[in-house]
Amino acid sequence: MKMIIHEELSGKIIGVAMDVLNELKSGLDEKLYERALISGLRRTGHTVEGQKIFPVFYHEELIGNLVPDLIVDEKVIVDPKVVSVFTETHIAQMVGYLNISGLELALLLNFKNVRLDWKRVVRQRSEGENPVDLQG
Repeated sequence: MKMIIHEELSGKIIGVAMDVLNELKSGLDEKLYERALISGLRRTGHTVEGQKIFPVFYHEELIGNLVPDLIVDEKVIVDPKVVSVFTETHIAQMVGYLNISGLELALLLNFKNVRLDWKRVVRQRSEGENPVDLQG
């Protein structure tokens, strides 16, 4: 049986996201969902860092920063979206965030529709491994 990384925590994050969508409904700006997620996650006892900066180096030279939307309990990157569908670009961005941050799991959450859509993106450990392990 395959182990699911941060299964309990990701389930709680998705539950809060569902609550946010049920309360606010679809059709709002991503930042409103992000702020509601922060509030909901903190209310349920989680630590949430918004816009944490991760420096990116090329041959020991700082070339810029990656700034994920949210990091929950110092374990999971959470990226709220309002998009028609998740694309390979969204997944590639999460893979990049995971590689730079050293974290193992990112959650893409889509608030575009009446039903919450999500994807779990895991940091690849071996060549050819699929970074998306489960989707909602």
